[in-house]
Formats: sequence, C-alpha cells, structure tokens
Amino acid sequence: MKYDKNNIFAKILRGEASAEKVYENEFVFCFKDIYPKSKIHILIIPKKEYLDIYDFSKNATTPEKESIFLAFENLIKFYKIEKSGCRIITNQGVDGRQEVPHLHFHLLGGNDTGKMTSI
Repeated sequence: MKYDKNNIFAKILRGEASAEKVYENEFVFCFKDIYPKSKIHILIIPKKEYLDIYDFSKNATTPEKESIFLAFENLIKFYKIEKSGCRIITNQGVDGRQEVPHLHFHLLGGNDTGKMTSI
C-alpha cells in the first residue's frame, strides 16, 4: 500500500471534505467518525502524510509523536473516560485491514467496547 494523496483524511485536512472536529493541535487533527462503532468514536490523525504506524514510527519527529499522545490525553479528559476507559486502535497494512492509507487511530469509549477479536 502506498500513500494516496486523495484519501478521505487528506481531503479533510485540506478542507475538501467535512468532519466534525473535536480536538486539534499543531500536528494532530481529531474528529468524530461518521460511522461510529461506540458511543464515543473519534479518529485521531497526524496532519502530515504518514501511511501507517510503521511509517510514522520511522519518520515522524519527536514533537509529532508527543502530539499524538497529547491528543489521547485531551480526548480522554474531554469525554471524562479516565476511569471507565477506552480502546485505542490503529490498523496497519493489508493483514491489519487498514482501509484508509493515512495513519489514523480510533478512540472508542463511552460504553463496553467488547472483547478483543480472537485469532
């Protein structure tokens, strides 16, 4: 899989597609998923073009990496799920079932998100 500059997240970042923003910082944009799988379902994406978690791990700067975790912290605090918890997921590559070729994390919470899938 290679980065597609016309993927939906790239379009959102360029303002060519709409999204309901819930948090943003210098390096990260967070918005509500339009097909939520939980009461709270937020997508967290870097503003730069990173294909997946592996690409981000290798090529992102320290401030970009810190910004992702700052976004997690702020979203958890904003939705008041510090005690009840949440699930944060990212998929990578074909076997990981990544659907959009732009690194993104799903933050799911507000209810029991169920057991992890078994292999």
